[in-house]
Amino acid sequence: MPPRPGMPPPPPPGGPPPNNNDSGGGSSLTRALIAAAFVTGVGIGVYFDSNITLTPSNVASTEIVDRRTPNSELCMAYGYSAMAFDQRLFVSFNPFNVYVSQPEVKPGCILRRSNVNVLENKKLVSGSQVDNCKRSMNTFAFVGDLDNSPEVSCVYHSEEAENQYLLNPRRLVPASDAAVGAGGGAAAAAGGAN
Repeated sequence: MPPRPGMPPPPPPGGPPPNNNDSGGGSSLTRALIAAAFVTGVGIGVYFDSNITLTPSNVASTEIVDRRTPNSELCMAYGYSAMAFDQRLFVSFNPFNVYVSQPEVKPGCILRRSNVNVLENKKLVSGSQVDNCKRSMNTFAFVGDLDNSPEVSCVYHSEEAENQYLLNPRRLVPASDAAVGAGGGAAAAAGGAN
């Protein structure tokens, strides 16, 4: 049978079967290699992008905070690692002024309410202190090594403070500043802080 015009000639007998895959993507092996290269590339990209710099100067990682926490094993088992900010606030009344000291940042630990008995067992707090602290739905936090005179405080968990910005950021700006606009509002807020 003669070949039709515009059509390729038929393959020779006994040759490889024709590729009837009209998707234009090549063979299955080619597609598998391309998919493997893509997955490998994504994996390498994620690895390099999420690589953590583990130096004490980089506290962006919670792993650094966890390791620097006093009594870190005990803290991870019974509470949460934290950063404690020690700061003093001085208020004068005539004239009225507010002065703030530089904060001192220290690694600390916040114990879960159910685990404050750890401090009581080490004789760092008394039973009445535990009762008074728990009565107000509070818990204990500490800074320093538990075996070497730590600073222990009864602390209150404030969900209100952490959610104010997320709930309504405009609420944090006084009404007079919000009316001025975005550009003048920041200047007015900075000027009103004197």
